Amino acid sequence: MARAIPFPDIKPASRSYSPGRYPQTEFRAQNGALTVLRYGNRRFDASLTLEFRNITDDNAALILANYEAVNKDWNYATFTNSTGASGASSDLARYLREANGSGLRWRYAEPPTVENSIGGRSDVSCQFVGVLDG
Repeated sequence: MARAIPFPDIKPASRSYSPGRYPQTEFRAQNGALTVLRYGNRRFDASLTLEFRNITDDNAALILANYEAVNKDWNYATFTNSTGASGASSDLARYLREANGSGLRWRYAEPPTVENSIGGRSDVSCQFVGVLDG
């Protein structure tokens, strides 16, 4: 059973979020009439990108350790208002954290990228996808 793995307490420098879409197919007739078949009432494929700039190498290692903990047993990452939702209003933060009853769980869409610079500092980029577990 999947477990919630808290993301490290590191504030992102920037983030990008998309709430995902609903499972549906649209059919358009020759006369322009539109029919929509909806297969569910829950969003999927939400996306969240977090960028961390000039963080310590130790913090970069915490992010990499979180990636391993989430992926080795099909767990999922959770965020707080001081991590992935840092600086957002409480209403927006609920969406960023997917704590609004959506049922989505944040998993890494791909491994984090780490760009190391001189002096033990790094830039890290993390991409997450919101999935529904069946």
